[in-house]
Amino acid sequence: MSFQNLGLPEPVLHGAQRMGYSDATPIQLRAIPVILSGRDLVASAQTGTGKTAAFALPVLAKLNHPEPRIRCLVLEPTRELAMQVETAFRDYMRFMHTEVTLIHGGVGYGKQRDDLKRHCDVVVATPGRLLDHMQQGLVDLSSLEFLILDEVDRMLDMGFLPDVRRIVEQCPKTRQTLLFSATIPEEIQRLSAWCLKDPERIEIGTRRSPAETVSHALYPVAADQKFDLLLTLLERTNYDSVLIFSRTKDGADRISRQLKKNNHSVATLHSNRTQTERVDALEGFKGGRYEVMVATDIAARGIDIAGVSHVINYDVPQHPEDYVHRIGRTGRAQTVGEAFTIMTAEELPHILDIERFIGQKVPRLKIENFEYVYTALFNEENVLSSLKGAKGVRTHKGMRFGAKRKR
Repeated sequence: MSFQNLGLPEPVLHGAQRMGYSDATPIQLRAIPVILSGRDLVASAQTGTGKTAAFALPVLAKLNHPEPRIRCLVLEPTRELAMQVETAFRDYMRFMHTEVTLIHGGVGYGKQRDDLKRHCDVVVATPGRLLDHMQQGLVDLSSLEFLILDEVDRMLDMGFLPDVRRIVEQCPKTRQTLLFSATIPEEIQRLSAWCLKDPERIEIGTRRSPAETVSHALYPVAADQKFDLLLTLLERTNYDSVLIFSRTKDGADRISRQLKKNNHSVATLHSNRTQTERVDALEGFKGGRYEVMVATDIAARGIDIAGVSHVINYDVPQHPEDYVHRIGRTGRAQTVGEAFTIMTAEELPHILDIERFIGQKVPRLKIENFEYVYTALFNEENVLSSLKGAKGVRTHKGMRFGAKRKR
């Protein structure tokens, strides 16, 4: 269905059209009429389904006439997400007279104080920095009309729900509240029961398995050969851009240093990087200045990086949901992608959890002419027999390996 049939006013439609939007996605088709009707909403939707427009466009339609007060608050778990959503609002409202302000940590307070003192209709914020400004008396939410809680399961993972509750307590009870999350675990259900009134519930594209456009495989290896195997994968893979996931921030830094020593152009993204470093990493990776980005799970959810041809899990994720989110960074918008996971013996329980979660076995592959050190993972009788229906480890042949592309 075209956006023109969803009841949005002309200025909002023009903003969406300028962004290249014509037909609405499923989450937009279902969420926009609910929000325009004034009902609270709980929506479960994966990253990449168009949910930012699903809440931003109808809210802007109802904020068509600017007023000198904060009327909409959007809470995001990370500064990158906040920046991304603030940019989207700014693009959508280009034919309106409304204003948006961005509030997040990692930068100074001065500009944000100045912005808050000026007129702003929409505030996009991370919880911690917003609470700082609220305690200084710079944020008045008493006239708030819309409260949007985005990526709430990520807020739960990062321990932000107590801060979110403190913020919600300062909002008027007459507001319209919208909650968006990839998954709705029990704690988020309790939060929605507390802060929403008789919400409509929408579930779009909830996925327990990788996209069909992504081929994925496991590479068993001895722990002390992990980095050597990573280098070999990079050398023999014909890639455009590679996103490598590390479980820890120190691990991400260590992998990046080693890759740079081996003449790879590398960006690093995790929560200990400065704001300038994080922006440089994202923009440089998106723009092709860096072929490889090494990241922690901060990049697995909500960061929309188009054109990633390959994802490599250097460490097996400890939560099955994170596996789906990680490898979902490739194969987006119906493009073909590949995802490789390097697996050591101690990570086998996490692999079993992942396979139960996605309901399928992931092929075990070996790289030809790689000088493997023996690992128990190669002992089919003692280890792979514990995998129900396991077919053992087979040799890598069918993947798109070839000469590394030249830049």
